[in-house]
This record gives sequence, structure tokens and C-alpha cells, in this order.
Amino acid sequence: MTVATLAAPPSTLRSPRSGIGARLHDIVVLTRRNLVHIAREPLQLSDVTIQPVLFTLLFVYVLGSGVAIAKGTYAQFAIAGLLLLNLTTSAVGTSVGLSTDLSTGAINRFRTLPMWSAAVLGGRTVADLLSAAVCVAIVALSGLVVGWRPEAGALSMLAAFGVALLFSYALSWACACVGIVSKGPESGASIGLIILFPLAFVSNALVPTQGMPAWLRMVADWNPVSAVASALRHLFGNPNPSATIHVWPMEHPVLAALAWSGVLLVVFAPLAVHLFRRRTTG
Repeated sequence: MTVATLAAPPSTLRSPRSGIGARLHDIVVLTRRNLVHIAREPLQLSDVTIQPVLFTLLFVYVLGSGVAIAKGTYAQFAIAGLLLLNLTTSAVGTSVGLSTDLSTGAINRFRTLPMWSAAVLGGRTVADLLSAAVCVAIVALSGLVVGWRPEAGALSMLAAFGVALLFSYALSWACACVGIVSKGPESGASIGLIILFPLAFVSNALVPTQGMPAWLRMVADWNPVSAVASALRHLFGNPNPSATIHVWPMEHPVLAALAWSGVLLVVFAPLAVHLFRRRTTG
């Protein structure tokens, strides 16, 4: 006689490990996973490697020929703005990456593992921060080739790069929200660019705002991209025409840049976690 033992199937959803160390480990593992995907398909980095070089050459030699900058060349003025332009437009990669994972079922597989669910967001944003660091290096090197020269010391330059990367990291959390609510990678990319392109171009990144219509100039002067670009110019010791504008972000660009980054993180990081949990557990 055969005796069959019936046992309840184990749950496919395992409880995550607790503790800060375990959560950090989960973020590191998922960051590595995203970097491995990039290594397998290097063209994913085209927006932070090829695009910065093309933008630098295009804007410095084409747009720069028609823009006069007092007390300096257009290259001296534009590199900080080009750095922000590239970091802002490439932030859409966070949206596309998250939307891809959600639509292909990768997140469902992650849910079967004993891991912290929010580590998916942490791993994505940290990997994109490392990509942003590559972008910063490429823009700086391209700028040196076309004649850009920072006039400040090494510590001030490092502070400028740190401010830029902090803003890029904060912006990636906003893009994470877009990726989570999008139905697919294509819509995530489209919506992200619709938001990010005006943010990047309606600013002092490429031209001084003094020549804009009054209403548009007000928008540009309070644009977070303008604040960060002005902060970088100030820290690089490069020409900064916006310093003469009597608007708080332009009078205190470094503080404004840090404030904008803090606001983005405080608002969108918790929102992204909430949206992610609602979509993956609903």
C-alpha cells in the first residue's frame, strides 16, 4: 500500500530580510544587475557618451557663433549648460528601464525572492547615477577639447560636479514615477521627453535669459535647470550672466540648486515607492 503525503505548496512570495545591511545589499545586487545589462548592450550608454560629444560640437560651433557672451567665450558659458542638458534629457533612461522591467515580468520574478521591494528602485537610480557620472566626464573632456577652461580650484570643480550629480539623481526619482505609471517603455520614453525637453531648454542652459520675453524669462529664471547651471558656472568660475538678475535662485544659485534637488528627492522618492508598491501588489 502506498501512502501519499499531501503538503501545502510553499508561498511564492517570500518575506524580505530585515535590517539596513540587508536592504543595502539588495540595492547593490540590483545595481550590479543593471550594470551587467549595460555591459551586454553598450549602446544603452549612447545618451551619456555619444550624445554629449555631438551636443557639445553642435551647440558650441553652430549656436555659439550667434550668441555673444560678455567677459568670456560661448564655450566658457555653455559647458555648464550642456552638462545639465545632457543629464536632464538622459534621465528618461530611468523611466524606460523601470517600465521595461514592469512590462516584461522581471518585477514579478523579483517578488519571489526574499528581497526588499524598494531595492528595485534603488538599484535603478544608483545605476543611472553611475551613468550620469560617465556623462559628466564626457562633457568635461569634450569641453576641454573645444576650449572650455574652468577658472576655479579643484575643490570648487568637484563641488560643481557633485551638485550636478545630485540634481541628476533627484531627477531620476521623478522619472521613476513616470516609468511606473507608464503602460510600456515607449510611452515612458515619450512622456519623459515631453516633460524633460521643456525643462532643459526653457532655461539659461544654452542662452542667457535676458533676451527672452518677460513671462518666459520668469519661468526660465525659476527653472531648477537654470539654478543648477548657474551654480555650476559660479563654481567653475565661468561667465554667468544670470548673476545680474535680481531673482532669488539667480542670486543664490548654489543654495537654489541644492534646494531644488532636495525638493525633488523629498517629493518623488516616497511617491515612486508608493506607486511601485501599488502597481506590483495591486
